[in-house]
Amino acid sequence: MEIKAPTPQIPPAVWTEFKDLQEWEKLHQERQEGDKHSALFESITEGIFNFPGGFVVTTVADGFLNWARKSSVWPVTFGLACCAIEMMAMSCSRYDIARFGAEVFRGSPRQSDLMIVAGRLSRKMAPALRRIYDQMPEPKWVISMGACASIGGVFDNYALVQGVDQIVPVDVYVPGCPPRPESLIYGIVQLQRKIAQQKLA
Repeated sequence: MEIKAPTPQIPPAVWTEFKDLQEWEKLHQERQEGDKHSALFESITEGIFNFPGGFVVTTVADGFLNWARKSSVWPVTFGLACCAIEMMAMSCSRYDIARFGAEVFRGSPRQSDLMIVAGRLSRKMAPALRRIYDQMPEPKWVISMGACASIGGVFDNYALVQGVDQIVPVDVYVPGCPPRPESLIYGIVQLQRKIAQQKLA
């Protein structure tokens, strides 16, 4: 007589048995009518109209496109000197720039819309920086990071550009030598505020 091992019978999980989902369902039922959407979402909309089965949002193109642009700023992978170490630290988990949608450092300028000039810019490197800037698609922005990129810093000589704004237009200046990652995050937040106020026409 052959004896077969019993086949375990695992009952299918019912979503109502999970405590987290129970709490979410309870919160969803108790939320007030005007509290179903985030404040950021409501800031770009003109009206939110609820219908059975969902809602419809009306907005202006400027607000919606600027919200999308400022929420996904992709910097180009480009570092010149010691400020680039602080820029790399900003993208790590300790500072978590992903909260602001700017953690995707792209290897190609064709996929980037932000250039962070991190460090001193020599006259020999200036044409390469300008070429990378020209290869970036519109709209594009520039952050000058640190004293060396902004005004030449302690290197007041013929070999270095005394301010990167002589080569490319700068939107935000971040002071410091070198600035801490928090300072660069603050500069990115200021750039996002500037992007949110832009007009298409």
